Amino acid sequence: MSDSLSVNTPTHMRREIEEIPDAVRRLLAEAQPEIGKIASAAGSPVFLASVARGSSDHAAMFLKYASEIYLGLAMASLGPSVSSVYGGKVQLAKALVVAISQSGASPDILSVVESAAKQGATAIGLTNTAGSPLARLSTATIDICAGVEQSVAATKTYVNSVIAGLMLLAEIGNDAELARALEAVPSHLERAIDTDWSVLADPIERRGSLYVVGRGPGLAVANEAALKFKETCQIHAEAYSSAEVLHGPVSIVEDGYPVLVLGVRDAAEAGLAQTADRMAAQGGVVFATTDKVERASRLEFEAAQHPLTDAITQIVSFYAFIEWFARRRGFNPDVPRHLKKVTQTV
Repeated sequence: MSDSLSVNTPTHMRREIEEIPDAVRRLLAEAQPEIGKIASAAGSPVFLASVARGSSDHAAMFLKYASEIYLGLAMASLGPSVSSVYGGKVQLAKALVVAISQSGASPDILSVVESAAKQGATAIGLTNTAGSPLARLSTATIDICAGVEQSVAATKTYVNSVIAGLMLLAEIGNDAELARALEAVPSHLERAIDTDWSVLADPIERRGSLYVVGRGPGLAVANEAALKFKETCQIHAEAYSSAEVLHGPVSIVEDGYPVLVLGVRDAAEAGLAQTADRMAAQGGVVFATTDKVERASRLEFEAAQHPLTDAITQIVSFYAFIEWFARRRGFNPDVPRHLKKVTQTV
């Protein structure tokens, strides 16, 4: 195929994965003063709301769990079409609205931000494009400082969107523990890139489909991983929480069906490990990033200093794996089939 690469060919995606630690360092150094001002101006919102698409929406899901677990503030995921297609007016006057878009140009995202601004809500734009329409419409903008990303498959922009959002939440909640963990995360990310997840390849290749399972912040990472399997490798993957997978989907996990379980070191880890072991007992080939499994296979992972940063290191390990796996399958992860870097939807 014309867009295929050999397993040894360097890609933009691999280069951008290797740039992630420094991109995070740059964000931590350059964005903190502005984020502090934004948090002060936001005051005490009644609730948070997010609007995003694709990988950016997975970043928003990550922030939802962070907000609800660590701040105690509900965070709703807004359907962009409610505003852009149906003309609905969701009541957002008392919300802190977080819009996440690499390009800052998708019309449906912009319609929600415009509606929120007209209601007097505080709308924060997280974008990698200074001067974008999102930056102009938002009450305030956080430049995620990821730098140019050429690969269609988002990597460093996803990570920096999550980090920027966590920096904002740490400021709003005056969470010194999270702030310290964020400062330490670049060195963990450097080690995470070098973890070897190639053991996943053969079981997934044999079946051409898999589940990716997580809980809490790990579920947000699972959604991002499932997208990348489809986007870069033409492999069908579905993401489930370790609770939801038991409500039906678990029935097909047998006869070598592969499962990737992303566990972080938080209150959900023990239950997630039990679910992993149950699926392994049914005949699934189950790999899990936790030391608590007994029947499932432990997958190498880089543990960080906080459950939230723990989850971030795992998506970076996954990115390194999926870039290699795409090339092994003969695909160029920089230019997935039928996709463009900037997708504008209404």
